[in-house]
Amino acid sequence: MDVLKISNYTKVYGKDKKACDNVTLTVESGDIFGFIGHNGAGKSTTIRAVVGVMDFDEGTIEIDGHDVRKDPLSCKKVTAYIPDNPDIYENLTGIQYLNFVADAFGISSADREQRIMDYANRFEIADSLKNLISSYSHGMKQKVAIIGALIHNPKLLVMDEPFVGLDPKASFTLKEIMHEMCTAGSAVFFSTHVLDVAEKLCNKIAIIKKGRIIANGTMEELIGDKSLEEVFLEAVKDE
Repeated sequence: MDVLKISNYTKVYGKDKKACDNVTLTVESGDIFGFIGHNGAGKSTTIRAVVGVMDFDEGTIEIDGHDVRKDPLSCKKVTAYIPDNPDIYENLTGIQYLNFVADAFGISSADREQRIMDYANRFEIADSLKNLISSYSHGMKQKVAIIGALIHNPKLLVMDEPFVGLDPKASFTLKEIMHEMCTAGSAVFFSTHVLDVAEKLCNKIAIIKKGRIIANGTMEELIGDKSLEEVFLEAVKDE
């Protein structure tokens, strides 16, 4: 089943600067889909369009069968987004922020308490949830943002460079959770610069260069007996 379907997506800046040009890809239930490319290639622009924080000029984006422009609320109900820089309310405590997110998604008291404590224990921040977010390190803020994103059991988890700023144990925990989500039928779509992580974690990848998809498929199809780093460097070198 298609969880995310991007068809002929194009984003133009100014008069003729195409940040993304005719991007087409599909993320299915159970996929951990890596989106890779150099800085400025169009990764974050595409991700922002997927989660509804940036409009676009051509094409369609569907999440769980719903059009992100025509039915944004249905898309947001089943989507979680973790940006590359967690910008969360610093004048709240961690638990206040997570309860605020749970309220927005209509999560029951019993469900939210169980989910928050489960994830907080796994990320080792349960003892800090009563403290103000302004006192948190970058990594702790990122962990709270991740918990907030997971609290409604999303069908699609979208992340922009999710491992930047996380310590090795938290990175391992996040990878475990990604696998668990996909085993349960959800899907993950994330950008990363860390190619060895993508190679070990993803079953599908797309490479974007100057706004255009230049490779898209399963890991086995694209790399064969090479490494992802070799395939990526070959794909993005200037003709």
